[in-house]
Amino acid sequence: MTLKDAKVGETVRVTKLNGEGAIKRRIMDMGITKQTTVYVRKVAPLGDPIELTIRGYELSIRKADADLIEVEYV
Repeated sequence: MTLKDAKVGETVRVTKLNGEGAIKRRIMDMGITKQTTVYVRKVAPLGDPIELTIRGYELSIRKADADLIEVEYV
């Protein structure tokens, strides 16, 4: 399952980062790395972006980026 599929209020753990080069690097620079726990706070009214709580701060990412992040339920 990908982060894009996670519902509001769920806590998931990152298992794999897809994508290549600059895209993968940008995701990692935001603090999303393997084994990181992510809480899905909200989703915008039209579904994009997704607001997350990760490593003690709030982060908003696009659904296209969330689709590159594979996760599992905690």
